[in-house]
Amino acid sequence: MNAHAHAEEEDATNAYQSLAETVGHDDPRWAFGSGVEDVQAEITSPVPEGVDPADLAQYCLMVGDDALICSQRLTEWVSNAPELEEEVALANIALDLLGQARVLLARAAHVRGDGDEDTIAYRRTESEFRNVALAELGDGLDFGRAVARLLLFSTWRLALLQRLLGSRDPVLAAVAGKGVKELAYHRDYAARWVVRLGDGTPTSHGRMQAALDVVWPHAEELFRTSDVERRLAGAGVAVDPADVRAEVDAVLDEVLAAATLIRPQRPAVGTIGGRGGRQGVHTEQLGHVLAEMQSLARQHPGATW
Repeated sequence: MNAHAHAEEEDATNAYQSLAETVGHDDPRWAFGSGVEDVQAEITSPVPEGVDPADLAQYCLMVGDDALICSQRLTEWVSNAPELEEEVALANIALDLLGQARVLLARAAHVRGDGDEDTIAYRRTESEFRNVALAELGDGLDFGRAVARLLLFSTWRLALLQRLLGSRDPVLAAVAGKGVKELAYHRDYAARWVVRLGDGTPTSHGRMQAALDVVWPHAEELFRTSDVERRLAGAGVAVDPADVRAEVDAVLDEVLAAATLIRPQRPAVGTIGGRGGRQGVHTEQLGHVLAEMQSLARQHPGATW
């Protein structure tokens, strides 16, 4: 084995190597998402004492829908990324998020006693989804926007999952246990590209700054606390998103400084009657995402592959 091959073997962040990893019963990682089989036994665990099952199901939908919809957006880069390695890396990130979503939606379905993960993913309407708007935001196949969105999303989600490691709900804790490793890579990948483009040529710098300007108005929603999150945070199950703001801001400031970029001063996207994505109020872009994601399952109900 030559030195180059040996270096690749030990590189845990290598996109191709990550796709080749196996989990569980030698199932390829990309085939089922990230290690979903590892926490299947936890999905039917009892609801923690003193916790409203409806609240727990809603929270699993929130965290699961964030991952599901962001994953769907990232898959749009398959065959469209600027380089093959970036295409593989973005697909790998999307599949990590899909693995997280599968477990969380399965947990929500079990707690509700209503269908399964596929039913929840493919049979709900727009108003029944609970993801933040940032996850559904399109990028028009602008790579700068894609990595800007991923930087915001992964930095925020990593901070949340780090705190969910101590959740009283075993499924949330298990997802966090695997997810923090995945999100650390996602954040690093996005940060490296933001720095590379921001501190690159005048053209790449201008385009990266413009991309940040587009996605930044959706950052404020990440730190709004819903009633469900507030109740479950008090019960030791969930995380109040307002509590991670300082950490997220510190990371973003560090990345922007290295990238010679300016934190955008754009008005935040507001709510409608005090309601946003956590209450089922979405941008028109979610409808386009769901039309593509759900079309096959709706055309062939009950079909299996």
